[in-house]
Amino acid sequence: MFRSAREFGAAVREKRKGLGWTQTELAARSGTGERFIVELESGKPSCQLEKALIVARTVGIEIGDLRAAQMTPTAPDDDLGFLPTFGEGG
Repeated sequence: MFRSAREFGAAVREKRKGLGWTQTELAARSGTGERFIVELESGKPSCQLEKALIVARTVGIEIGDLRAAQMTPTAPDDDLGFLPTFGEGG
């Protein structure tokens, strides 16, 4: 399960290297720019990715592989310490 953009980026980098691709090749194959790949693999957080990971974890989705996301029910006593707090008593 990915807990941060850094973990996600590291997984992307590991898979890319396992395939023997350069960052330039991955960018071309995925229709993105090389700079995006560099930033993604370095764990640069984007609001959307970080928020999506937090939301996914909150609802119990473990993103091990984006093609096969699985639901795991959450219990009231689950450790949700990774969540930011907002306002009073958050």
